[in-house]
Amino acid sequence: MSAAAPATSSPARLAAVARRERRDVRLDRLFRTVLTAAGLLVLALLLGAALSMLWGGRESLATFGLDFFFTADWDVGARRFGALVPIYGTLVSATIALLIAVPVSFGIAVFLTELAPGWLRTPVGTAIELLAGIPSIIYGMWGLFVLAPILGQHVYPKINDTLGQLPLIGTLFQGPPLGIGMLTAGLVLAIMVIPFIASVMREVFLTVPSRLKESAYALGSTTWEVVWDVVLPYTRSAVIGGVFLGLGRALGETMAVTFVIGNAYALSAALLEPGSSIASTIANEFAEAVDPLHRSSLLALGFVLFLLTFVVLALARLMLYRLKRKEGL
Repeated sequence: MSAAAPATSSPARLAAVARRERRDVRLDRLFRTVLTAAGLLVLALLLGAALSMLWGGRESLATFGLDFFFTADWDVGARRFGALVPIYGTLVSATIALLIAVPVSFGIAVFLTELAPGWLRTPVGTAIELLAGIPSIIYGMWGLFVLAPILGQHVYPKINDTLGQLPLIGTLFQGPPLGIGMLTAGLVLAIMVIPFIASVMREVFLTVPSRLKESAYALGSTTWEVVWDVVLPYTRSAVIGGVFLGLGRALGETMAVTFVIGNAYALSAALLEPGSSIASTIANEFAEAVDPLHRSSLLALGFVLFLLTFVVLALARLMLYRLKRKEGL
């Protein structure tokens, strides 16, 4: 006797399936709405922060116009404010930090991924990640009370007497050996951003397939050749992104720079002399800014810092986009 044919679904079962499908559609729609709102919230917060600083600085921008960005005067008593010195200090200190941090971070990442023995990789990698979690004020206090005296007594006098006498670049290394200044701020910033850049480089270097490196070693390549010809081309986009991430951190750093930069409104090419940055200027003066024009100028400085950071990150995204197009991705 043949098996009976399967019974057709009952009306109750069909109704249950229909209800479940409608419920799934509603939940999926709610899920998409929540995620879309979260994404738009980020854009709204970003735009709101920029517009609030621009609105707060409208009085200063209306009073000084474009001269606000190209004037070195910052005199609270005379009610003259110019952003050139803080902008210059921010860019110079961040550039010094990158010039020091990028090679050191690259060396740390290569050591941890290619050269370090297995028992050493985890402790060193953990130490790098812990350095990233130290508050910036700790770095600032260490820079002021430990690093600055050492530099002022033992390092900067020798730099002034040797590099300061060279033609063309000698001007950069002249100045009183105070221990605080643009170069000290750049050194402290470099120490602060090294953990971020090194961690990113280490993680992306670990994504390189082992077979690619083993093939290069089998052909007789040295470790340096493997890193330069295999690892870096494979991870170039991510490495550049990590570098710009460190640059963004350096541009906006406040407390550590405030401790060691000297907070002097003087435009000088000498890296050993005190200077000022946008973040340190705001931190030092905002609490005492009773004059509306003074407060407006500080808010305008905040808007300038926002623009600098936005431009840097936009350039990074543009560079990564061009690299991906060049690589055919």
